[in-house]
Amino acid sequence: MIKRFARVFVVAACVAAAAGCGGKEKAVDGEKPVATESGGSLKGDLGPPQGPDVRAVLTTPPMVPPATGRKTPARVIVELDVIEKEMPISEGVTYTFWTFGGTVPGSFIRVRQGDTVVLHLRNMPHSKMPHNIDLHGVTGPGGGAASSFTAPGHVSRFTFKALNAGLFVYHCATAPVGMHIANGMYGLILVEPPEGMPKVDREYYVMQGDFYTTGKYREKGLQPFDMEKAIDERPTYVLFNGMEGALTGDKALTAKTGETVRLYVGNGGPNLVSSFHVIGEIFDKVWFEGGTRFQENVQTTLIPAGGAAIMDFHIEVPGSYVLVDHSIFRAFNKGALAILKAEGPERKDIYSGKEVDAMYIGDRASANLSAVSQATTAAKTGALTAEDQVKAGEALFAGTCSTCHQANGQGMPGVFPPLAGSDFIAADPKRVPSIILHGLVGKVTVNGKEYNSNMPPMSQLTDDEVANIATYVLNSWGNPGGRVTKEEATALRAAKPATASEGH
Repeated sequence: MIKRFARVFVVAACVAAAAGCGGKEKAVDGEKPVATESGGSLKGDLGPPQGPDVRAVLTTPPMVPPATGRKTPARVIVELDVIEKEMPISEGVTYTFWTFGGTVPGSFIRVRQGDTVVLHLRNMPHSKMPHNIDLHGVTGPGGGAASSFTAPGHVSRFTFKALNAGLFVYHCATAPVGMHIANGMYGLILVEPPEGMPKVDREYYVMQGDFYTTGKYREKGLQPFDMEKAIDERPTYVLFNGMEGALTGDKALTAKTGETVRLYVGNGGPNLVSSFHVIGEIFDKVWFEGGTRFQENVQTTLIPAGGAAIMDFHIEVPGSYVLVDHSIFRAFNKGALAILKAEGPERKDIYSGKEVDAMYIGDRASANLSAVSQATTAAKTGALTAEDQVKAGEALFAGTCSTCHQANGQGMPGVFPPLAGSDFIAADPKRVPSIILHGLVGKVTVNGKEYNSNMPPMSQLTDDEVANIATYVLNSWGNPGGRVTKEEATALRAAKPATASEGH
């Protein structure tokens, strides 16, 4: 039995001759071997509990409980509290979440296939709503929902045997079901195969959810739930672990080069499918849909609403790796973004970093860059004028800055601040070349409106080009005028401000 399950998790669809694919399976007429079936729930009853009761270790995200380490099934006690509480959903924005264990997602539960699980669901006395729990890892009507309907100040209990190995979502299923899930009532339960999961260096718990508030994205204050938006599937936020920035900055996930990281990733929904991706990494293995087979060398994996996946990847190169839903506007404009910071020695043999920093013109017509060439020539002879810089800066702006800030400098409301008639620029014109060089992270207020996006540094530009673009911006759209020289740009390049960006 143990060897059979080991083949399911470690072999999957590998050919019999592949190195490290323990166990051989017969091939027919030269075809690839077929992976042994697990037997599902028919083979999942591994006998009665043995030994004393085990109290489950529950962890808050992004942490994962330790492996069960048991060779026999046990009677496992799980105590889960339902807590309704107001918490931040973004900076300066709060929301009344309904939670399992006081966090979004709820506490991570880890048991072993064949365990008999006794689940106690306690609904706190101050709750305003009844709640229950539907665990996708339960074999029985409603996944336990009917057996766990719990009024405020009450406790319910039911017992189930974990017959199927895998990673399963749990959520509240009290009507209106969508509202309870949208308010954060979901989490993950891992049912280990009898031999346990393959060992890795670090394990983390990440769960995506879509949230629907009456206010707009990042609108300040306490935001109520918006049922109409939820029905129309128009989320205000798409988040990892219940809050924008929950896994960034000081709260970023961490690892070291040479380590293997495992992510247990769920999608609470209630509506959206996740296209989960780690920028700069490739998943060595993905146990797709949280089941017992893995795919290898995966760039992006789909996780349905109410589904999960397990993914392993080895860290070779140090740096910051960005976890995203690759429906990419959700990442950069709704909050579905997290960071894993890996420390260790550089590996230039694997990833060199930037080796060339030059403008590529290719077969583009030269007319649109003639002003740039004229400014370059004039600078070499000492005859460069402010007018030359403005003309060159206009051409460079069109190819470098206009996509975000628009050709007329108006920006994009709520996303990219305007450059036209900017009081932010007027207050300190030297901000312009500095921000071009170093980017900008953090809140800024421009013409009375707050912005908090991440502008990456334009490090590909030369000091001449930075000076020309800055001079163009200062002399356009009602800005105060003035001129930035190459020498000033050079000095500013060496003076990295605290608000500098490291890129997206």
